[in-house]
Amino acid sequence: MANVMKPSASPLTTAEIAALALSLAHLGSGPQANAARSGLRHAFEHMQLDDEVIATTLSTLTDPMPAPVADRARTIANAITSRLVVRLHYRDVSGRITVRDVDPVTCMVHRDHWYLVGMCRMRHGIRAFRFDRIVATEPTFLPAQPHLADRFLPFQGKRRSMYGGRAA
Repeated sequence: MANVMKPSASPLTTAEIAALALSLAHLGSGPQANAARSGLRHAFEHMQLDDEVIATTLSTLTDPMPAPVADRARTIANAITSRLVVRLHYRDVSGRITVRDVDPVTCMVHRDHWYLVGMCRMRHGIRAFRFDRIVATEPTFLPAQPHLADRFLPFQGKRRSMYGGRAA
């Protein structure tokens, strides 16, 4: 198969990077997954990013997720694709577990962690849920309200970025 190089009209958006990386993250470690991760690393090489950003997030974006986290990530990805509410059993920073219905918007990486970004129906606001604190996920048949990912990225400052900020 020949390599095809075509000049890019515009860089990948934060939402596009998150979608690609999430798709790769729960693929496992087979040959196709490894080739796809290599492609994502290659895409990062051509983006103008701070070396610290690359150092702290590239491995998180391209390493396979542990199997239980990958299972939950698949449920979340399916909910995003199907535009359905996902029910999370979520352990907060103090160890309390709550059950939350979330209109999923996108997934993203901030430093060493994956997050689901969505409209939390319990808190009536946009929240970022760390994947490693999601104890369980349940698909629902409830339609999610549409939200544009670029308007609901809690880690962005004044300029569009997938790094820096606070989470739920």
